Amino acid sequence: MDSYEISEMVEPQRRIKRSERVWDVLTIMVMVALLCVVTFFVLIFINPNSNFNPFPPPTLNPADATATFTVTPRFTLVPSWTPTNGLIQITETTSPSYTPVVTHSMVENQTSIPSTTAGNGNNFAFVLQQGSPNAIAGIEFHPETGCNWSGVAGQATSLNGEALRGLFVQLGGSMPGVASMDNLIMTGLAPQYGLGGFEFTLAGKPVASEGTLWIQLLDQQNLPLSDRIYFNTYDDCQKNLIIIYFTQIN
Repeated sequence: MDSYEISEMVEPQRRIKRSERVWDVLTIMVMVALLCVVTFFVLIFINPNSNFNPFPPPTLNPADATATFTVTPRFTLVPSWTPTNGLIQITETTSPSYTPVVTHSMVENQTSIPSTTAGNGNNFAFVLQQGSPNAIAGIEFHPETGCNWSGVAGQATSLNGEALRGLFVQLGGSMPGVASMDNLIMTGLAPQYGLGGFEFTLAGKPVASEGTLWIQLLDQQNLPLSDRIYFNTYDDCQKNLIIIYFTQIN
């Protein structure tokens, strides 16, 4: 075998090695490209809003969002009342006998006040108890304030004379020095007037007004249980507390 034949045998082997190297390089490039594609899709899957996504999801227009309704309560309850459930039930508290807190023996100078109503009281479940409203000295219930206070108070009773707690009582109207009043409390929060008692503070002193203030019982849906009872107030320390009792008739 001469040198020519040897060189012919060596040359094909070199060509085979070069061809294998080319395929190895191509394989590596394909694997790297495949890894890049997989990484690209994983990034888009994790975060569709990334800059790598050529087709990002559409951005919602705030104007297309469904409008939600916000319920605004009609009244603001006094801080001392904390509801224990979504709807307060009207409860009757049984007592051995019913004795009005304000009696003739307690207050000697009580004054019967003529009251007016907005309509026919027979259409409502509650009416004024006989003798209401009364004007008495507030010192009987607020000895610490003396004459530096005026208010209206009372309670609500059922058909059989039992005190009722959990009813709403609204005070409205106006008086000198106060352009408008719109307050709401519940019966039972002022037990000094009875188990179904309530109380509103009108001013820091006795103020006279004539038929510009009214009071009314409401149910849990703010529907009236009584007519609006208009009453007078007085610039007199002996008449700075107006007592109003409601009694159920049906």
